[in-house]
Amino acid sequence: MNDLIKELNRQCDSIPFHTGWFLKSINTELVSNRLGDIVVPSASVRKIAILMTALQAVSRRELSLEQRLEIEERYQNNDSGCFQHLKPDFSISLRDGLVMMIIVSDNTCTGPIVDMLGLNKINEFSQSVGMVGTTHRHNFPPLPLPKDHTVDYTNATTPNDVGVLLSKILEGCHDERLAMLMGCTPDLCRLALDILSWQKLKTRLPALLPLGTKVAHKTGTGARNYNDAGIIYRDSQANFILSVFTENVPDIMNDGRPGFSVASGLIASLARTCYDAL
Repeated sequence: MNDLIKELNRQCDSIPFHTGWFLKSINTELVSNRLGDIVVPSASVRKIAILMTALQAVSRRELSLEQRLEIEERYQNNDSGCFQHLKPDFSISLRDGLVMMIIVSDNTCTGPIVDMLGLNKINEFSQSVGMVGTTHRHNFPPLPLPKDHTVDYTNATTPNDVGVLLSKILEGCHDERLAMLMGCTPDLCRLALDILSWQKLKTRLPALLPLGTKVAHKTGTGARNYNDAGIIYRDSQANFILSVFTENVPDIMNDGRPGFSVASGLIASLARTCYDAL
């Protein structure tokens, strides 16, 4: 593990922008991080917490997965997902809205889901599971989002917070007591990981892993940051949790490469390094 941590840090040190990560080996339960408690823009990685807040409400019978989610035109002013391009004023089930919010990061679904839950409830859930550096401020980020915005201008989190949340979801899949501590059930925790594993954006964490590797994850892209956090499996068993957040990524690197491709490539490389070592 020490050699692995040194290699992860070496890769991050070779890149001239902020990179923080959280790593947990499932088999050994060893945990490490780099700048893991530094608050950074969360971008769409925050949707894992939104998903779990919704499933908590379902567990408490405050909501139903089958109830209708209204897709209105006012939610379509965004640049993420598929439903922004559809004709408005239709409805889908809450379950399908949660799926779309995760697997294609659909903000037209995120908006009504957050309004249905309320930001206060999402923040309360986040705090209750130990996400001490996480704040949800908007149903989706204000657009346009200036590249020089302050961290507290938008939704924010830390690598450690997201890593802890993923760990609790995984534990809740197999332990009813631990699931109940999140106000959830093992079946709903398993549904959450299923949805996360249906992610259609196969960049970042999965990009350099063997074809077919199961990764339950959520990407996030902000005005100046590229993130990904998930559970990586081996032979159908959870192997490790890796949460990576970059910050202040330039549009163009000094060598002419696009900053987003360097950040995405770094995240992929960190995941592959962990996969090989663990």
